[in-house]
Order: sequence, then structure tokens, then C-alpha cells
Amino acid sequence: MRTSTFVAIALSGAVLGSTSGAQAQVSGPAKLFFEGDMVRAAQQGAPGPFCVLANQFKRKEGVAWRIRVLDHTGKNVDNTMLKSLVVELSDGQKLTAKFGPHPPRGTATDHFWSVSWVIPESYPTGSLTYKVVATDLQGQSQSWEPFQREPTQLTVIAGEIEIKK
Repeated sequence: MRTSTFVAIALSGAVLGSTSGAQAQVSGPAKLFFEGDMVRAAQQGAPGPFCVLANQFKRKEGVAWRIRVLDHTGKNVDNTMLKSLVVELSDGQKLTAKFGPHPPRGTATDHFWSVSWVIPESYPTGSLTYKVVATDLQGQSQSWEPFQREPTQLTVIAGEIEIKK
């Protein structure tokens, strides 16, 4: 009985020892985790409401992406840790996000990456897919894509918003 207990303790120590050693060795690019959404962009003269979740937008309306990037420890990854963060639309457009406080004016309640795009007057209706590509300081990239279900994708609907002067 004592021998089996000793063997079990010795094996447990060996397993724990090898696990902590394995965790200490990190090879390749660091894994990033993404959180994000799309909202109506704050746009001068637009009807609003702004910064509310949406995936259907009319022409001349602003779309904003809000993205948080976290490292493997859960720490917020800012512009000192990434070379770039880009939203790539399925039509080929690439929109470069900036890291900063939100709201950008007044007392900040959060810090994350964001970029906005105003849908052109002549843009066709329909769904667009997009992906977010983060590039670290060593030039290694990692991407994230939202759900591929059409009802949840960015959709340009008929009509346009009125911009008041």
C-alpha cells in the first residue's frame, strides 16, 4: 500500500513538473483573442441613435467596428503591442482601426480599437462579410471572422439616410 502511494505521488510530481515546463515554453506567434461588434457610427448630421448595435445600414450611413484584442493572459492589447489592426471587407476595402479611449471626447469609460466607414450613395444593397486582421510588431498576423450566417452579417439595405447641415 505504501509503495503504490509513493508511486502515485512520484508520478503526480513528474506530471506537474513537466506541465509547468511546457507552459513556460512559448513558440511561434502569441495567440490573440478578439471581441467585437458593429454599431451606428457617430456621424455629424445623421439621425442616430449612435453607438447602438446594428448590422443593417442604409447608404450614407456610418458603420463603426469596435474591437478589443486580448493576449493569452486576458490583457488588453493596445497600439504599443500591435503594428496594425485592419477590418477587411469582402469587396476588397481595408479599413485601418485606431486604438483609443471611448468616448473619444469627454471622460473615457473604455479603451479599444475602432474604425468607421460611411456607405457610399451608389453602394449596392446586400450582405458583406468582413474579417479583422491583427499584425504584431514582428509582422505576424492573426485574423478573426464573425459568424457567417447571412442574417447576422453587415447588410446594406435600400434607401439612404438624410444628413442635416
